[in-house]
Amino acid sequence: MKLTSPAFHHNGSIPSEYTCDGNDLSPELIISDVSPNAKSLVLISDDPDAPVGTWDHWIVFNIPPSTTSIPKCTEPKGTAGKNSWGRTGYGGPCPPSGTHRYFFKLYALDTMLNLPEGSNKKDIESTMQGHIVAQVQLMGTYRRSG
Repeated sequence: MKLTSPAFHHNGSIPSEYTCDGNDLSPELIISDVSPNAKSLVLISDDPDAPVGTWDHWIVFNIPPSTTSIPKCTEPKGTAGKNSWGRTGYGGPCPPSGTHRYFFKLYALDTMLNLPEGSNKKDIESTMQGHIVAQVQLMGTYRRSG
């Protein structure tokens, strides 16, 4: 399984338009080579470098495994999970200081998750244990100017 973005390369810098310093748009993501055994996909984007612990930026589960792209500034079909701001949907990088790493993690599962909209990452990760058939990640960095 592969996850790429035309907005930034793996280990590259995330352009400011996808952050709180720009328009806070979600970047386009391209998904390929999904396992034929996959029944759903889970997308989790988080920042492990946040001073308060890992900050969740974007969580969507029960994404159809036939999904090949998530266009810029759109939410994928699926069920929205709750991010660290306490809301659903994308929230872009906004580090208080220094350069932070932002991981876009994609999981292929052999099941659909029986969880309600607004579920948090902890519940999603615990429910998907034992059901992950493939996983991949794309990492970008961001540092605020000034």
